[in-house]
Amino acid sequence: MEGRFNWAGVIDFLPELGTGLYYTLLISIIGLIIGFVLGAIFGLGRISKNKIFYGISSIYIEVIRGTPVLVQAIWIFFALPLITGYNMASVTAGIIVIAVNSGAYIAEIVRGAVQSIAKGQVEAGRSLGLTHNQTMRYIVWPQAFKRMIPPLGNQFIISIKDTSLLSVILVPELMFQGRLIASNYFNAVEIYTTVAVFYLIITLTLSYILRMIEKRLDVQ
Repeated sequence: MEGRFNWAGVIDFLPELGTGLYYTLLISIIGLIIGFVLGAIFGLGRISKNKIFYGISSIYIEVIRGTPVLVQAIWIFFALPLITGYNMASVTAGIIVIAVNSGAYIAEIVRGAVQSIAKGQVEAGRSLGLTHNQTMRYIVWPQAFKRMIPPLGNQFIISIKDTSLLSVILVPELMFQGRLIASNYFNAVEIYTTVAVFYLIITLTLSYILRMIEKRLDVQ
């Protein structure tokens, strides 16, 4: 069985896999940063007393959470240009997919964390003469953010793995490069195993960093 596989030959394809890894990390980082901003906005929208803001936030969250990320990717890359008349690059589309998808899940994380803060904290802030925004900024948000870290870490890891689905819209990320190499050189076992190891290294590294952050901030 060992003679059928050429594990040493994987070294020859490391430049291509490295390119895929670069795009995986690029799309993940930019997409998740934008996703966090969207999540913070729409998460606060879910607890807003403004009915319009609440309604828009609820629709966004329910639609995105209720549809598969693969369908979202295909719709954004193939259907959206037919509506807007603008053809976007696959990498741009990939970033939008990760941002929009992760944003919906992060919004629920933000909502849950903010609502977990005791109402007495808010009342104490208002009794000290702070405005609602100041109370949120200086009292509620710092405490809520610490509670967001574990679920945010899980969502970041999920979103990084979701980038593998972007190969369907021709994003040259890690899985796309692996499929291209395997189809051309018929070395699926070696290449897909290497791709899996790459993802494992990324997720384990991120998990370790998040545990260190949780420990440093003494997250309960």
